[in-house]
Amino acid sequence: MKKKKIFIVTGARPNFMKAAPLIKEFKKNSNFNHVLVHTGQHYDKQMSEYFFDDLGLPEPDIYLGVGSGTHGVQTGNIMIEFEKVCFSEKPDLILVVGDVNSTVACAIVAAKLFTPVGHIEAGLRSFDRTMPEEINRVLTDQISDYLFTTCRDADRNLIEEGICAEKIHFVGNVMIDTLLSNIEKSNKSNILEKLNLKEKNKIRKYALLTLHRPSNVDDEKVLRDILKALKRISRELPVIFPAHPRTLKQIRKFKLEEIMSYCENISHCELNFQVQDILALPPIGYHDFQCLMSHAKIVLTDSGGIQEETTILQVPCLTIRNNTERPVTITEGTNIIVGNDADRIINTALRVLKDGVKRKKIPEYWDGKAAERIVEILRSRL
Repeated sequence: MKKKKIFIVTGARPNFMKAAPLIKEFKKNSNFNHVLVHTGQHYDKQMSEYFFDDLGLPEPDIYLGVGSGTHGVQTGNIMIEFEKVCFSEKPDLILVVGDVNSTVACAIVAAKLFTPVGHIEAGLRSFDRTMPEEINRVLTDQISDYLFTTCRDADRNLIEEGICAEKIHFVGNVMIDTLLSNIEKSNKSNILEKLNLKEKNKIRKYALLTLHRPSNVDDEKVLRDILKALKRISRELPVIFPAHPRTLKQIRKFKLEEIMSYCENISHCELNFQVQDILALPPIGYHDFQCLMSHAKIVLTDSGGIQEETTILQVPCLTIRNNTERPVTITEGTNIIVGNDADRIINTALRVLKDGVKRKKIPEYWDGKAAERIVEILRSRL
């Protein structure tokens, strides 16, 4: 029997974490020939290549190298280049993950070529159409043939949007597959020692921050207010900030560098606990970041994936957004929505630092076996 050729499409850093367990499972199954496609949406070494190394991902079989651009330019370039590959390679199924421009671009190409599409992380909704990711999610789901969901509310969203129930498969969360399979390696990271966060066997208290969404970093007043709130929080404990290159660019554009200190070389960057500090770092690898997150007293973020990971790690998470497409992290996890209002961020953070958050249950099927379920469904259906 001829093997089915499966394209696994990645483009941005969160995609790599979701592709890793899929590749591992496909390697175990003789029915499939999997092909890793990297669109190059995140194209610099810090945002892409380091994660491939950390997660043990192979070199992409196909690299499109589209780079950056406006949403229209980037999406269009991905479609143009991906269509050429589909014509030459003739895949039997195209798997897209998450909600980035690569996701929707490759799904549209596949649908127009009558090639089945599988969407991993289908059905997530913030119900905020001002978010580019929401548009990507909705459009991808409407043209997908296999919709693999991480939670029951995603199933309900898809049904309410008219998606046929037979297409929907609740499988769990591949992001958590990667987290659980890498805990041992992450625990061996020396990032705590490098940053002077670990003294003998004692880990100092610190907060961890990520910030990258345009709604937070592209408006000078909004960004200033967020950093003002973080500066107040840094009076209680230092804030470690692995900075997205684009966020750092905006901070410099708005002349807000004085609010924080920046370390160019993490190998020569010890945190001074005698001063109130927001310490900005260059982007770091997967294991270093997971180590920092698992030991943080509190995490502040506008990332969707981090809301999920902190839920598993049972670390309090304050989401600097007005909504989330992952409500299960609130109802069953450790996540609290705080928006970008400075007073709300400060007051909630101080309360959580004092009282913590109620530890809740681990969401259903977030058990490290999501990729296994996906591959088994494809084996039986294809």
